[in-house]
Amino acid sequence: MAALGLLGAALVGCGTGAAETPAPKAKTAVSTSPSAEPSAAAPGPKPAHTGVRPPTMAPGPGGLTPVYTHRAKGTEKVVALTFDADMTADQGPRAARGEHFDNPELIATLRRLKVDATVFMTGRWAEEYPDQAKSIGGDPRFEIANHSYSHYAFATPCYGLPTVPGPDMASDVQRAFDAFRDAGAVNVVPYFRFPGGCYDDAALRALAPVGVTAVQWDVVSGDAFAKDADAVAEQVLDGVKPGSLVVMHCTRSAAPVTERAIRRIVPELRARGYRFVKVSELMSR
Repeated sequence: MAALGLLGAALVGCGTGAAETPAPKAKTAVSTSPSAEPSAAAPGPKPAHTGVRPPTMAPGPGGLTPVYTHRAKGTEKVVALTFDADMTADQGPRAARGEHFDNPELIATLRRLKVDATVFMTGRWAEEYPDQAKSIGGDPRFEIANHSYSHYAFATPCYGLPTVPGPDMASDVQRAFDAFRDAGAVNVVPYFRFPGGCYDDAALRALAPVGVTAVQWDVVSGDAFAKDADAVAEQVLDGVKPGSLVVMHCTRSAAPVTERAIRRIVPELRARGYRFVKVSELMSR
């Protein structure tokens, strides 16, 4: 699996507020994902979670953090919808002025449609919306995964995002897990998604002590800054295959049509025989 960043044009900074102008191309990592099967014995962070420990992948060559993008084996019609709850560390003043980085209507629609999903949340988002983080993290339909604390880049260039210094990368990720715990979230899994999808071997090496599995995607929804819900839905419907992992967003300001797109995506994929699963289930299959 090649490292991402190639798909980041659809993300345009993941809620940084950047316009829909083209972003600089992210650095491509030189590593590939390990071929090892998921292993529940791998070390991990200290998030709260219930039940059996979620599956993780064994470290890659040289101890690099492993990367998972989709379920490559089998033809079972399962798909994981994932939603990035983005908020950068410096966006507090914008939230105070009324900008909405949350999307409670989307979460309500997923519940109403009985869709299991994984929310990749930044620690700053959990601090801004602790009641929502607790609610999402307490609902058995959902699991919270880590999208960093700051939503700053872990490799450069990365769509104009500020960069986390290498020595601070592991602590940034752990700080997000601490924010989830402080909010009272329970269903937290040891998975991490790089902001902007940007990473390289240095980032994979820096995160090794945290014990997470990096989770990216194989289907880009194109919902970031989109205005046409049907176009987003078509892009997802055209891209999904058995075992796919779809990236979408849970931020009203940066992805205003996602909820409407979901109202079309879910019934159409179900009509095709698909079942919606969380990343932890997809990884365990």
